[in-house]
Amino acid sequence: MDLIIGGGKYGCYAIEYLRQKKKGFAVVDTDPDCLAVKRFKLKTFERIAPEGEFFVHGNLPKALELIDILNPEYVFPTAPVHIVADLAKIKFKLKPWNEAINTILPKLPAVVVLRVGRGKLVVSFNRDHDCIEKCTMPKICPSSQIKKPCTMTELMRFASPEAFILISYSMAPGMGALKGSEIIEFFDWAKTKEKFVVATTCDCHGVLDAFQKRI
Repeated sequence: MDLIIGGGKYGCYAIEYLRQKKKGFAVVDTDPDCLAVKRFKLKTFERIAPEGEFFVHGNLPKALELIDILNPEYVFPTAPVHIVADLAKIKFKLKPWNEAINTILPKLPAVVVLRVGRGKLVVSFNRDHDCIEKCTMPKICPSSQIKKPCTMTELMRFASPEAFILISYSMAPGMGALKGSEIIEFFDWAKTKEKFVVATTCDCHGVLDAFQKRI
């Protein structure tokens, strides 16, 4: 059983992929009439069995609950937010740790920095262009023409070696997923920290949040 957070365009891509693999899944979205429900005729359920196809109406707290209940093999973070960071903010009382960003930023080449501030950093080897649909993430970016010296995961590990980095594993061109076990491992790790940095990366892009716990 896998979990898809977000029932929009990319959530539909995830459903198509999982149906091809004959894997069960649950989709969680705040809109009970989202694109995934309409396109795939998903029915809304309050309780979820270990197998099948399900839609659950809810937001990120509901997604967090489903991670605990389902122990999903993969989580497809198709909503346009930093899923693991926002889930951490639900589990723990957090505020931005701006000073951490100030130490990470100088270690990154300016050409990859897309957005920075308020404890958040967004980076990309395709900073100034739109990504092509269902990209295979080749060594030379087809949009920016930048030849990647390494993966963004490796670059972020260099820039912030103390960060907990979750990898968005390439499941199909243009679609990544997080391992459910690594999300749970991150929660256990963050529970013991007063300050921490968490990032999600693939070969091309990355988003990083620095937090400190509120007293």
